[in-house]
Amino acid sequence: MKTLPRSLALALCATLLAGCAGLGSWEQGERKVYNGKTKAVAEAPARPERPVGADDHLVQRGDTVYAIAFRNNLDFRELARWNGIGSDYLIRPGQVLRLKAPPAPPPARYSEGDVETTAAPEADVAPIKSEPITAATPPPPLEPPGAVVVDTVGFQWTWPTNGTVSRGYEPAQGNKGLDFTGKVGQPVFAAAPGRVVYSGNALKGYGELIIIKHDEVHLSAYGYNRQRHVKEGDVVTTGQPIGEMGSGPENKPLLHFEIRERGKPVNPVGFLPAKGKPAAKSG
Repeated sequence: MKTLPRSLALALCATLLAGCAGLGSWEQGERKVYNGKTKAVAEAPARPERPVGADDHLVQRGDTVYAIAFRNNLDFRELARWNGIGSDYLIRPGQVLRLKAPPAPPPARYSEGDVETTAAPEADVAPIKSEPITAATPPPPLEPPGAVVVDTVGFQWTWPTNGTVSRGYEPAQGNKGLDFTGKVGQPVFAAAPGRVVYSGNALKGYGELIIIKHDEVHLSAYGYNRQRHVKEGDVVTTGQPIGEMGSGPENKPLLHFEIRERGKPVNPVGFLPAKGKPAAKSG
């Protein structure tokens, strides 16, 4: 058997070692592989289409109109109207949204002969009637044990989980809803029927968050889930399991629950029924 010359053998070994070293770190798209382990690479911030002011929001990947409005205590319809967003509420990374109403244009002026007049301001737009979102063929709801549902705005509300309220609605102290304690992993329920408009973790201070749109006026939010069982666009029914209770900032079991009315936090106690007691329907 012939043996390779020493110089050729050394060159071949060097080539093989170089090839092995090349497998230790390589990039593919937005992920890197280090020594056989794949790691996600943080995306660069979106490049703004115009300068971003103090009253603006730069849309990043994963943002939605509903999430941006929720974060800033705004009505999602107003946010869309201020920024010329269509009824599909589609936005794109790099878009800069104003978070305040644009300045009103000056009233039109015209002359009639020698008399100059000012056009009368437009009449106020009638408020939008609240109509609930319902599934075309809704499955039977799974109600939390011992919870009684109540109809307050044309659809039923129920408790979002079985547990004790550890902190009430205290907006002056920074709590815009109710905090529930219980066991990590216990079910989290949709408090009313609607459509999931956000399911993610991009909003700071809410952990794994789910937001449900119930009609053109009301949203509900469920923060600090361990797992989310619904995605954006899903239609849910009252009492349907949508997630699992996770741990809050103090590493204790926590569900943070909010109801928003026209973008503003309201006390959920005014919507939820008394547990274990029949709840009268309100007109």
